[in-house]
Amino acid sequence: MRLQDKIAIVSGAASGMGAATARRFAKEGAMVVIADMLDEEGRQVAADITRNNGAAEFMHLDVTDEASWRQVVSATVAQHGRLDILVNNAGISGSAVTDMLDTDAWDRLMAVNSRGVFLGTKYAVLEMKKTGGGAIVNLSSISGNTGQTMTHMGYNASKGAVRTLTKSTAVQFGKDGIRANSVHPGLMPPMRTSGATADPAVRAKMLQAVPLRRAGEVDEVASAVLFLASDEASYITGAELYVDGGYLAV
Repeated sequence: MRLQDKIAIVSGAASGMGAATARRFAKEGAMVVIADMLDEEGRQVAADITRNNGAAEFMHLDVTDEASWRQVVSATVAQHGRLDILVNNAGISGSAVTDMLDTDAWDRLMAVNSRGVFLGTKYAVLEMKKTGGGAIVNLSSISGNTGQTMTHMGYNASKGAVRTLTKSTAVQFGKDGIRANSVHPGLMPPMRTSGATADPAVRAKMLQAVPLRRAGEVDEVASAVLFLASDEASYITGAELYVDGGYLAV
């Protein structure tokens, strides 16, 4: 198994790409902490994993709150002795906003999508340094590389911040044996917080710009995250892996 006996935290793991990643990690032998604000859904994901002979537990996490991150990481280390992998997956969409100059939307997008990644990285790094290293995988987006017309600019900015924060983490903490890489999904199944990009007509138009002419699946993202979290990527850090059907290649 590719993650045998590894201890992992996956934020935003109650649904979507986070849940798919948590399930994949568990199948590969990891003990996974399902960290999310959605208590009922998160507990259900953990229960599904354990029912299928995997190891998982749920912990409530508000990624915008520093004390919440401190608690989750501390509890994980107290129970399991260390933290090997962090997946900063939690995020919200910017396509449900109609006013692209809405300041409140900017603040919320930056708080969840970029501050949340920084806080998770902070507390993971502090623990990983004690045990000789670890792997951090951050979920950015193709939106972190380019501007878009149907999403609040705060989404593009927040995902761009994740992209460069990942590189900074790789450079600053490589000496401690910590690897950090980012995954950039393209058009995927709609998120709970999606707006315009959930509209079938809008999605059909967006697909015209995707060389593979289809949307991606959450399991395809989970496969990319698994690779970067595993020892198969032991000499890969500061990299960007695009799971976008060729969108950015056009």
